[in-house]
Amino acid sequence: MDDSNALMEQRKSKLAALRSKGLDPFRNKFVPTDKCDEARSGYVEGREVAVAGRVTAHRDMGKSMFIDVRDQSGRIQVYAQKNVLGEEQYDIFRHLDLADFIGVKGTMFTTKSGEISIKLSSFVILAKALRPPPEKWHGLSDTEIRYRQRYLDLMANPEVKGVFLKRSEIIREIRAFLHERGYVEVETPMMQAIPGGAAAQPFITHHNALGCNFYLRIALELYLKRLLVGGMDRVFEIGRNFRNEGLSRKHNPEFTMLEAYQAYGDYESMMELVQSMICRVAEKVLGTLKIEHKDAEGKVVKTIDLTPSWRRVRYKDLVREKAGADWFEITPEERRTRAVSLGAEIAVAYEDFEITGAVFEKLIEPTLIQPTFVTHLPRELVPLAKLSPDDPTTVEVFECCINGQEIAPAYTEQNDPIEQRERLEHQAGGEQQKLDEDFLIALEHGMPPAGGMGMGIDRLCMMLLGQESIRDVLLFPQLKPK
Repeated sequence: MDDSNALMEQRKSKLAALRSKGLDPFRNKFVPTDKCDEARSGYVEGREVAVAGRVTAHRDMGKSMFIDVRDQSGRIQVYAQKNVLGEEQYDIFRHLDLADFIGVKGTMFTTKSGEISIKLSSFVILAKALRPPPEKWHGLSDTEIRYRQRYLDLMANPEVKGVFLKRSEIIREIRAFLHERGYVEVETPMMQAIPGGAAAQPFITHHNALGCNFYLRIALELYLKRLLVGGMDRVFEIGRNFRNEGLSRKHNPEFTMLEAYQAYGDYESMMELVQSMICRVAEKVLGTLKIEHKDAEGKVVKTIDLTPSWRRVRYKDLVREKAGADWFEITPEERRTRAVSLGAEIAVAYEDFEITGAVFEKLIEPTLIQPTFVTHLPRELVPLAKLSPDDPTTVEVFECCINGQEIAPAYTEQNDPIEQRERLEHQAGGEQQKLDEDFLIALEHGMPPAGGMGMGIDRLCMMLLGQESIRDVLLFPQLKPK
């Protein structure tokens, strides 16, 4: 029998011993009066409190004992005395295991070493942990275990739990910001007959009752625009999108997106919205507009400054800076050759605009650490946006890039149904079944001029919380099955 099995058998024996005394830890009830941090922050000598949590440390001193109890808010020390609990209860208390859940009642006091603690008067076991905690209780570091068994990661690494609590605050603050501006939160279908709003490979599922395939959505856009047609002037949705593509530091097959649409707005109004929202969230959740990213040793490796004013630069100008002032004057063949020489990965089937796109994505975007609005993208990249009046080869679009990746694209929405049909037909390559005809019919009923914006919540959290991998801001990232 290996050590882990032996430890499990010991814990099962303790559970059986408790039950033989008429004590079943899985049937007890307990109502805390305070969280652990509330008990500490609201310290008054002699105040009676009741807290509950997981046992994370114990120090046996014979006739007295200290344990640490931890809940979501933090930890607090508990001091137990044999002469207070009585011999039988004290013996049960001494045989608690690390990771058991316990409810304690007692009075607040400060130890000789100055630590705020609870002097125990009674306790109840609330759950018996049959498996021991990770060996490195105070710092589980195996990334495979951390991602596959996130609950162990949360148990062992309080700073990881802190990241996900902050993520929740970020999303809450985004909602509050949008509600204050008169946006209405809505929900649109995740299963769609035709996946649209982006160029991506969808996941396919089958509806048995209807006898047909559906696709998990790749974007929120087309249904939200239908609501603009219907007279809802400001709408947003925060939800999951699904793309049947690769895994990387920046990509997960399912990810969280915010999309917001504003009637009578444009890409300029969306620019103000994105900057104001990110700054508001940073100030409210983090208390600063200067975001430090640190390495494993805690050394600051970069600081992202969100204070105004954010840089605005045209896509073509950035490409010229990197690939040469004559980039858009040379032939497509010369562009391909130069892109390869610069280090961009160019597939044989790439069209000319995709070659320029590869130069931007691989060689330029990773260098945009400070907030940058990259504007006026090529029209081929965004068929749902309006053409730029001063350069019809581009569209009124921006990509907000921070921390070397795109955080939020936005644009002046195309509301001309004839123009929209032509551009979607071109994108579909003549395959009529790929057209969302219902969306085009909706546009023909009339959609007001509007600005629209999408924001990758996971990437926003990476930037704000100093995390360099998307897996570190997803509670349960997608992994290859064992």
